[in-house]
Amino acid sequence: MSVDTPNMFSDEENILLQTALFKQVSPAEAEELIPHLKRAVFDKGDHIFSEGDTDQRMYLLERGRVKLIRTSADDRVQLLSIHAPGEVLGEIPVFDPHGGPRTASAVAMGNGTRVVWLEHDALFSWLDEHPRVAIDMLQVMANRQRANNERISDLVFMDVPARLAKTLLNLGSRFGEPVEQGLKVPHDLTQEELAQLVGSSRETVNKALMDFSNRGWIARDGRSIVIFQPGMLIRRSRR
Repeated sequence: MSVDTPNMFSDEENILLQTALFKQVSPAEAEELIPHLKRAVFDKGDHIFSEGDTDQRMYLLERGRVKLIRTSADDRVQLLSIHAPGEVLGEIPVFDPHGGPRTASAVAMGNGTRVVWLEHDALFSWLDEHPRVAIDMLQVMANRQRANNERISDLVFMDVPARLAKTLLNLGSRFGEPVEQGLKVPHDLTQEELAQLVGSSRETVNKALMDFSNRGWIARDGRSIVIFQPGMLIRRSRR
């Protein structure tokens, strides 16, 4: 991991303006936070923060992808989510500083993963000067809570093929690359991790993937999936 000092940021590359959490902030307001930002670069497998940490930082993903994981008492690992550039990581300790240690770990999925972070005190001193921004932040966090509620609902009411179809569409919308055959989705997940993201066993998810492939909806290509017929996946996700 390498860390940059605040004076290495330029006005043109203020990451805050690229995130949903600060989307209503003016460039002049965002510039006030630049002296408080720190940037770090991580390699694949590095922990940006770890479950049980007691820091009060909020991280913003600038480049690369990051997965959030939890580890059980018997060392089993559960993949919770995948995050893309412009998304916020680990904001709970910032807004709930007395709520306890971190409940998940953030792991870089590739070399050169770049994040910036803000400490609790710096962010809240800035919010005291710009209280309107706090309302915008609450709206973003409410949307994230709504997404979490929807995922819980999916686990209860949707079968595995429907959840898989919805997961592939979500990954495609965020990470997909148009190719001649369709949409290539380089998810860079093991079979076990993909199953965890869907919320099922590896065997059941592989069976559903094989079915989708046999129907001509998708094709598997290593740690990528090519989506040929997104409309069929949409239809299957709604059954």
